[in-house]
Amino acid sequence: MSETDAVSTARHLLKLREGEQARLQKVADYMCGKHSSVYVPRGARAEYRWLIERARVNILPLVVTVVAQNMYVDGYRPAGSDENAAPWQVWQANRMDARQHGIHRSVLTYGASYAVVMPGKPVPVITPFSPRRMTAVYADSVNDEWPIFGVEDRLENTKDGKRRVVRIYDDQDRYTLVGKVDGSGLKPDEGDWVMNHGLGVCPIVRYVNTQDLDGDGVIGEVEPLFDVQDQLNMTTFNLLMAQQYAAFRQRWVTGMAPPVDDNGNPMEPFRARVDGLFVAEDTDTKFGEFDATDLGGYLKSREASIRHAATISQVPPYHLLGEMVNLSAEALAAARDGLDRKTDERESLCGESHEQLLRLVGLASGDTVSWEDTAAQVVWRDTSARSLAQTVDALGKLVTMLGVPPQELWERVPGVTQTDVERWKKAASEGDAMNRLNGIIEKQMQPPPDASVPVEPTAPAA
Repeated sequence: MSETDAVSTARHLLKLREGEQARLQKVADYMCGKHSSVYVPRGARAEYRWLIERARVNILPLVVTVVAQNMYVDGYRPAGSDENAAPWQVWQANRMDARQHGIHRSVLTYGASYAVVMPGKPVPVITPFSPRRMTAVYADSVNDEWPIFGVEDRLENTKDGKRRVVRIYDDQDRYTLVGKVDGSGLKPDEGDWVMNHGLGVCPIVRYVNTQDLDGDGVIGEVEPLFDVQDQLNMTTFNLLMAQQYAAFRQRWVTGMAPPVDDNGNPMEPFRARVDGLFVAEDTDTKFGEFDATDLGGYLKSREASIRHAATISQVPPYHLLGEMVNLSAEALAAARDGLDRKTDERESLCGESHEQLLRLVGLASGDTVSWEDTAAQVVWRDTSARSLAQTVDALGKLVTMLGVPPQELWERVPGVTQTDVERWKKAASEGDAMNRLNGIIEKQMQPPPDASVPVEPTAPAA
């Protein structure tokens, strides 16, 4: 593209981004605790507003965290092999063992995420992006594997302040434009504003939270819980109001004229305190108190809202309520069933994108075999809630009862990484080689049979 075409394309793509940025910003605000406020009447006192600021119980980050902590890619293997493919080395060189969590959290939060692969030295460079910083445009957003264009939009600090940096990706090049913070005055960056990657495809991989065959867009785990979060905040506010004004037992007194100050203004006759006593000299004076407001209804209502959120999000209620008393292994597995099914679906969707990313890494590395290998699969770490003894016992039965080789089951032990498995296999192979060597040495060290000693012939078999 020429400079004019690049600037025109950038403005067009930035305008397409505007439609989704308001929604994404609201999701980000809710994740940070910036929720819609409860109703504030006109002329509300400062105490009223003070309670509003403290009436937020943000459960949305936990909904994302519970699912994200169950998703971890532990390897990438060709079909029929127990060794990682070559692109896995590029994955680790780009610190994707840790950075993959940002991709997963972005997918769960906003419904989508992106990763860009560009040629580099000594290995290709993988860069994850939130949908708030990148948008990809597809001819068919449902069925196309690769986008037509991708636009990266961010603010960059310079010695003169901040500037807008916009990058356009297509199937051959990356174009870098700079402008003012508001996006005006876009122009090619000084120096090499065009980088040729020559991959033949737009080097952007999209991750999605749900598969939508209608092309209406994707949705994350946070957006469906907006109303429930607002209800929870409202109930919490009512609870704080009741605690502030009605939970303390109010006293009343009749038959007594209030005292006055030096100016003749009426004064409060008593000051309620723990170590105080109300005394009146007039025999007609009567004392009493109003009953305190029962807070149990508010607490039950808030618990019901949290359970409703757990039902919608498929997050076990004990994660949100903190209640887990004497649960058996079967009860815990039943409580996690919805979460496990949800995690399996998210791993299936994100796993395909990870495989597409690693194939693209092979292409950027000049590894044609890895690029054309569509059968290789990522390996997800097993994070199921099972005790180590229970898991080892089940794996042992697979070995003894079904004849499964023990080494094929090592990676299924909870907490064991692919590095641990490879080290164990190396130690086992070295042990087998040493045993064979010892057997050969022992055989060679045995004295030859003495020919002077007659050997009794054995009887022929019947």
